[in-house]
Amino acid sequence: VKFRRTGESSRSEEDGISGISGEHEVQIEGVRTELEPVELEDGAAVPKEFANPTDDTFMVEDAVEAIGFGKFQWKLSVITGLAWANAMEMMILSILAPQLHCEWRLPSWKVALLTSVVFVGMMSSSTLWGNISDQYGRKTGLKISVLWTLYYGILSGFAPIYSWILVLRGLVGFGIGGVPQSVTLYAEFLPMKARAKCILLIEVFWALGTVFEVLLAVVVMPTLGWRWLLILSALPLLLFAVLCFWLPESARYDVLSGNQEKALATLKRIATENGAPMPLGKLVVSRQEDRGKMRDLFTPHFRWTTLLLWFIWFSNAFSYYGLVLLTTEFFQAGDVCSISSRRQEVKAKCSLTCEYLTEEDYTDLLWTTLSEFPGVLVTLWIIDRIGRKKTMALSFLVFSFCSLLLFLCVGRNVLTVLLFIARAFISGGFQAAYVYTPEVYPTATRALGLGTCSGMARVGALITPFIAQVMLESSVYLTLLVYSGCCLLAALASCFLPIETKGRGLQESSHKEWGQEMVGRGSHSPGESQE
Repeated sequence: VKFRRTGESSRSEEDGISGISGEHEVQIEGVRTELEPVELEDGAAVPKEFANPTDDTFMVEDAVEAIGFGKFQWKLSVITGLAWANAMEMMILSILAPQLHCEWRLPSWKVALLTSVVFVGMMSSSTLWGNISDQYGRKTGLKISVLWTLYYGILSGFAPIYSWILVLRGLVGFGIGGVPQSVTLYAEFLPMKARAKCILLIEVFWALGTVFEVLLAVVVMPTLGWRWLLILSALPLLLFAVLCFWLPESARYDVLSGNQEKALATLKRIATENGAPMPLGKLVVSRQEDRGKMRDLFTPHFRWTTLLLWFIWFSNAFSYYGLVLLTTEFFQAGDVCSISSRRQEVKAKCSLTCEYLTEEDYTDLLWTTLSEFPGVLVTLWIIDRIGRKKTMALSFLVFSFCSLLLFLCVGRNVLTVLLFIARAFISGGFQAAYVYTPEVYPTATRALGLGTCSGMARVGALITPFIAQVMLESSVYLTLLVYSGCCLLAALASCFLPIETKGRGLQESSHKEWGQEMVGRGSHSPGESQE
């Protein structure tokens, strides 16, 4: 039996046990001089410093698993995180709106349109960026979308009139629609055991971006004004634009598009940076497929998954942004029971009534944002224990339960606790969806699948103001019932997803059974269930 020395391999111990225990009969005819002979006792496991028995071929998944997590992935985490810090461009909406409302004397509907136009841009572009990433490469799509967002984000700071800033913020939203593709690129370089934790930790950069935006506004708004805030908010994307030239193209994408040499060079680069040797043998070139085709999301194998995921993503954004809007209303009213009378008082006011953000407002914004960190920690703890589907279902159920508890006339302290728990879990559910979606689709449609799901999320974000603000004027209880009911249905949808991706490798080709790459490559027993 010939083994080669390499870094830790998650498959070596299992392969070694099965080979030596007699499940596969091996005849040793001799040891070639260029291979290192290794003596093992009967029933002993293969030492972790040795990799799998030499195969004639290996796949990208095998190489990523054998090379493991190292310096390359740490660098990639930071750079991908900078792209995710574009949350600053989203958080700035809640700061910019009241400022322009006062400075330009805008009516309320024009202020609301500033927020809506960003979501319209994101919704209209998400599928397009996914298609570009599947057709021309993950790095290409991500780089163009970030440079687009950076360019129009800076230009927004020079907008002379309302119509200009409306158009420019819409173009910023169009660019932000492509940023989720950073998760596609990132996931394709991660070994299986580290994937869920790493993608969840990348979401921390979103929360950090929102916190940094509030702190930046506290410093910049009183002195330099909103124009400088818009320009300085583009700093993380500027830094990403400089560093993204270091990013390699996804090896999985290169193999699928027939560029074997480039994929092999990328894998060798990762192995060198991580200080681990490459697998022996020849890299298998997957059969070339049409990439980025919408019809592939609706093949019999993926049709049900796609439809359920679209509803799950819609519900996530619908509930998340709805809770953000409701939090402001509830805090200003003091409790749920007082909100109806307060809304009638506000209705009597002139729509041009001007209220600048105070220091207390910024403090409330900061505390509300910090509630997302517990959501990351809870999701991080449970996602590899109970699986992706159950994590999403649990998040929706907790949010729904907290929404129903708001029917009680609770005091401000209890109200704050319920709102923070609800936001922590709904943000955790969002993060779990970001883990699950790239894992469930094959390489040929992974970016498009994530893009269409992100587009459905923006539909939810567009609709939710009509519930959280307009319907709230009529009935606070009906509003809460809509959010609670939507999340109950989303919890059911999560349970009905046909595939659980926990402990599975990324699927390379849509022509293979799901999960085949990591279920032993031929050692999978016929009786073992495939979800």
